[in-house]
Amino acid sequence: MPEQMLMRYADVPEGRMRSRVLGEPRAGTPPVVVVQGMAVSDYLLPACAAVGEWTQIFLLDLPGYAGSGQPTHYLDVRGYGEAVAHWLEAAALDHAVVVGHSSGTQVAAWAGVLCPERVAAVCLASPTVDPVARSLPRLLLRWRLDGRYPTPGLQQNHVPEWKRAGVRGIAHLLRVHLADKLEEQVAELSMPVLIIKGTDDRISTDRWVNELCQAAVEGEVATVPGPHTFTWVDPHAWSQPLQRLARRTAGSRP
Repeated sequence: MPEQMLMRYADVPEGRMRSRVLGEPRAGTPPVVVVQGMAVSDYLLPACAAVGEWTQIFLLDLPGYAGSGQPTHYLDVRGYGEAVAHWLEAAALDHAVVVGHSSGTQVAAWAGVLCPERVAAVCLASPTVDPVARSLPRLLLRWRLDGRYPTPGLQQNHVPEWKRAGVRGIAHLLRVHLADKLEEQVAELSMPVLIIKGTDDRISTDRWVNELCQAAVEGEVATVPGPHTFTWVDPHAWSQPLQRLARRTAGSRP
């Protein structure tokens, strides 16, 4: 876990949102904004610290989860995307690389659709929900299979945030994310899209990742070792692909 970080809170129409900031702004390099996964956020801190070595990065918690306040109204995946868009406006970020991990990829894609003027690129790390897993029993089965990959300490890291979310909160996230189709938003994105997939990911298939890449206006796939939670297994795994994406978008900035 990182030794130092800055914690901030911003009030948006969807509720109070916590962000944790690592790294420093670098001239010519856009900031990176990471959207949390399914009800959990802390597990991404080591991977965010790796990106913080070359740019400023914000780990963003969604209303109702991790360190954010309760939502002001019912939110589906689009609603969470609107919260991220409003947060980008409140933070005055106008050329950010928005990254989602797991269920966060669906929210990140919506943010790119809703506020393209503030999103320079979108990264989908371990995207969900693959059509082969788009029912609760199939998704849970694939989650269990993916969990066979050794990830020491990951579940213990999740427990406090799972407790905070509660059964109702997690059930809500499962319901709205299963109903959301990521490929529809990817097809609407006007900016570059990077998809990062672990070689041992049992939740997202190679076939679907390639379909997402083809649906994007400017798509790219990067493969890294590890399972769906490759960011925990190797926090530096996504740093180099993200840095290449950031440099490319920085060169295209008006």
